[in-house]
Amino acid sequence: MPDAKQHIQRHRDGSLWARGQTVEGLADGYWEWFRKNGTKLRSGHFDNGEQVGEWTTYDKAGEPYKVTTIKPGKGQSAKTLTRI
Repeated sequence: MPDAKQHIQRHRDGSLWARGQTVEGLADGYWEWFRKNGTKLRSGHFDNGEQVGEWTTYDKAGEPYKVTTIKPGKGQSAKTLTRI
């Protein structure tokens, strides 16, 4: 099995935008996205570049607002995100 690599993306101002891991260039495992002020925006898991399981959306204070369950085969691909 290929090794996972840490992946970090930043907003133009240098603040953290997203972090997670990739395997062979595809998002895999737990990922988080952040607003420019540092509060968490969204989090969830990927499996081989596909969203899977529960995804949490956070309000402007960084508190959980909504949880969405992604059904197998219905997730959005993260290939574009991880090939930057």
